[in-house]
Amino acid sequence: MADAAQGKAGRSYAWGPSSALGLAVAVVTLIIDQASKFWLLYVFDLTGRIRAALTPFLDLVVAWNTGISYGLFQQQGIAAAWALLAFKTAAVVFLWIWLARASSWLTATALGLIIGGAVGNAIDRLHWPGVMDFVLFHIETESFNFRWYVFNLADLGIVVGVAALLYDSLRVRNAVKAP
Repeated sequence: MADAAQGKAGRSYAWGPSSALGLAVAVVTLIIDQASKFWLLYVFDLTGRIRAALTPFLDLVVAWNTGISYGLFQQQGIAAAWALLAFKTAAVVFLWIWLARASSWLTATALGLIIGGAVGNAIDRLHWPGVMDFVLFHIETESFNFRWYVFNLADLGIVVGVAALLYDSLRVRNAVKAP
């Protein structure tokens, strides 16, 4: 019993059995996010096109988000940008500690998606006027008009990661059989 307690107490806050998987997922998420943004801006020239329809319900547009998720808490100025960056850094550190203690591949993958998305959006704040969002989901009929918020691939990684964490938390593990 003492050995088990010592093993848990001796765990590293920086690296664990699933950290390599989570790091790989985070790096891939970050690269895909940043590459898509640079391609849309500098090769596809999305800002010059205003709007590009992909499907009847999915468009590419450019929106600069100076706030947080869903455009909440829109901020202007350097102090607000640094405050959001500090908050994001703290969140990534917390998520990394969680990743170092993750015991399943699903948790590690989900945390990697969230970390990669958070870092991707943080990088945007360092070199652009805000986070570059570019995917617009909408449904339009004669009697109904729905427009979801404009998002990017980093946001998608964060949402899929959170959904995977929720799913993972609801899975039954080590169920004990009744006698």
